[in-house]
Amino acid sequence: MTKELSLGAQAVLDAASNVYWDWTDMSPASSQTIAAATLRAAAEIVAPLSYEEVWTDGRMLQYEKDDPVRNKLLAIADELETQ
Repeated sequence: MTKELSLGAQAVLDAASNVYWDWTDMSPASSQTIAAATLRAAAEIVAPLSYEEVWTDGRMLQYEKDDPVRNKLLAIADELETQ
């Protein structure tokens, strides 16, 4: 009997499993595609997209909060996908 994975570990494993097969050419996905998917899943878990609220002229505006960890993980995933 294996130990149950944490939600984070399961999400990363699911991301890798979901892209294992490339349906566009009916072949196994490349290792770069799988790695990119797992990095994107990890970014969502470690540094989820968040927003900051800014009040201006009596109106509230929301901006995506810049997270350097998230940006680095997604940049690596982008690089892997463009290879």
